[in-house]
Formats: sequence, C-alpha cells, structure tokens
Amino acid sequence: MAQKIVAGNWKMNLQFEEGEALVNEILRGSRASDVAVMVFPTSLYVQSLSEQANGEITVGVQNFNANEKGAFTGEMSISQVESVGASIGLIGHSERRAIFHETDADLKLKVDTAVEKGFKFIFCCGEPLELREAGKEFNFVKTQLEASLFHLSADQLENGIIAYEPVWAIGTGKTASSQQAEEMHAEIRSWITERYSAQIADSVSILYGGSCNNKNAKELFACPNVDGGLIGGAALKAESFLEIINAF
Repeated sequence: MAQKIVAGNWKMNLQFEEGEALVNEILRGSRASDVAVMVFPTSLYVQSLSEQANGEITVGVQNFNANEKGAFTGEMSISQVESVGASIGLIGHSERRAIFHETDADLKLKVDTAVEKGFKFIFCCGEPLELREAGKEFNFVKTQLEASLFHLSADQLENGIIAYEPVWAIGTGKTASSQQAEEMHAEIRSWITERYSAQIADSVSILYGGSCNNKNAKELFACPNVDGGLIGGAALKAESFLEIINAF
C-alpha cells in the first residue's frame, strides 16, 4: 500500500521564528500516526528545523542542483542539503517550470542525480488551464512523466513520490473537483502499471497538489487513488495544516 503523506511547501514564506513555532505546533497537534508529515521550508531553515523535528517530521528542500559541485552561484547540491538534515526534495514544481524555465530534460537530470545519491524526491506534474479546457490534460501529464521519470527502473521509481498539481488550481483558489483529481490520479497509477507493474503502482504515493486545504482535504483524501497532498498556503498555519493531516 502507498504511504499516506501530507507535505507542506512553504515556498518563500515565513520568518525563521514563525517556522520554528509552526513545527512545534505540528509536533504537538498531529494525531494521524500513520501519515508521513513533511515540510519544505526555505533551505536556510533546514538544519535547525531538522534538529527540532527530530525525525517526527521529514524536512526537505524545495529545489536542488543536479550537479555535485562547481561554479553554480546560488545553487545547492544534494550532498550539501543532506549534510544539514534534508532527506527529500521537490522536483519539477510548476513554479520552477514556469518562472525558472526548468525543462523536462533539466528535471530528468535532477531525478537521475537523486536516484544515484539515494535521495528521496517528490516529482511534480500537471497541466495548465488551456490544455485542461482542450481536453488534452492526460496526454500532457503522461508526456511529463515519460520525459523525466518513467525511464527509471522499478526499484529506482520506488524512491520517488508523484504530486499531481493542476497548474490552473495553484494559488488561484480554484481546486479540481474530487472527481477530476481521482480521474488523473487513477490514470497516473494505470500508466505506472503499464510501464512497471500493479505492485509498483500500488506502492507509489500520488499526492494532490492544487489548492488542497482544510475545507476540501477530507473529500479529496477519500478518493481511492489520492494518497495525500502537497499543500501550499494552507501549510503556513498550524490550525489548517493540522486539519489536513488529521483529515485521514
């Protein structure tokens, strides 16, 4: 069975003291012992928050460079972020694709580096509004996965988590209906079955990442193929984030 996961992507939000307080409140308030809780703060906070979380919450990074070292000003390698306590990283978030122009080829390099280093990752995929309206969302997402993820072996794929984030529902207040989310998650699982096996497909966690919040989490998490959420704005406040965690 796929692990149930609730991951909070803080993006470029929260001062350090606010992040510390948030982690403390999550540690005190989480009641879902079978749910893996993750936070992705700014990388500046990783070491302190990892020590504070003491393994009860997984602390990850929002981005990393595919290279081990070199003249890449402002970048961080996997070995560097691991040395301060990060054990997982995001790959291919829609904002990295759109704002920083990361291509499928760039993301494939990151996936390969993560696998080589034994570094866990959440691979993000999802369609923009115009493709959803044109009925091309399934082909688009499948292409993203085939270009950057599905070259892995079955053993390598098990190191990863997939997050479906419809671009039109990120930070817009719009959310895919539970039916729309379930349809895409079911398709993704069927593609894994076709490429690998039903056993592998059942073991890979597929998260929903489009404006999931404390109001809709319970309905979304009730979908058979939705294994949790990659949470944005609702992860910045303990009350709403804990409601999402406890929605399981």
